[in-house]
Amino acid sequence: MSEYQIRLYQDSDYEKVREIFSDGIIENSSRAFHISLRHRSIWAFMLLTFSLVLWIHGSFLMSLLALIADMGLLYWLSRYIYVSYVQGCLADDMLDIQQYYLHRDGYCFWVVESMGEVAGMVAAVPHHHHGGGTQVELKRLSVPRKHRGKGIAKALTRTVIDYARKRGCQAVLLETSYPQVVAWQMYEKMGFQKIATAPAPNLVGKLIGFTILFYQFDLHIER
Repeated sequence: MSEYQIRLYQDSDYEKVREIFSDGIIENSSRAFHISLRHRSIWAFMLLTFSLVLWIHGSFLMSLLALIADMGLLYWLSRYIYVSYVQGCLADDMLDIQQYYLHRDGYCFWVVESMGEVAGMVAAVPHHHHGGGTQVELKRLSVPRKHRGKGIAKALTRTVIDYARKRGCQAVLLETSYPQVVAWQMYEKMGFQKIATAPAPNLVGKLIGFTILFYQFDLHIER
């Protein structure tokens, strides 16, 4: 017997689902911070700040403090991207999950239940291709830390793929960010193909080199 089961979302899941979503997204901010430190432009800016303060004040200590302040600002910006994204989602589709996902054609929302508690979630949203084809977008996939390593994320992803296939769709699409390494590596192992990358649409994301990844899983439908 499986130690977890996938079922449709219920209103009693509301608070836990929103908590899992928020925690799962914001936890990526630390990795985003470390990845941003790999960009030469970031180091060039910090070196410029260090040198400028040293030249103006002639104090190595003040220059060092300015460098630490730059690092703190960079961490705050990395966290801001995810926190602002979560706030937007909680006020949008995650505000009334039942109405948004379960009362509209082509939309769906599932949770995983394990030992009487919610252990994961995923949603599906219809996406109409400009060429006339119908696709499904995988959204809101998240599994709490203590439930990872059990194959839950893969099972939820397959749930969306099966849902799209049964609806006669051509593909499953999704967006993720480069710092979410574990997520996009899993998608690639499952057969998703990266079709595009793009910088974050806001100024903060562009400043720290934040990258959005777009993936597609093609469904081979027998006609």
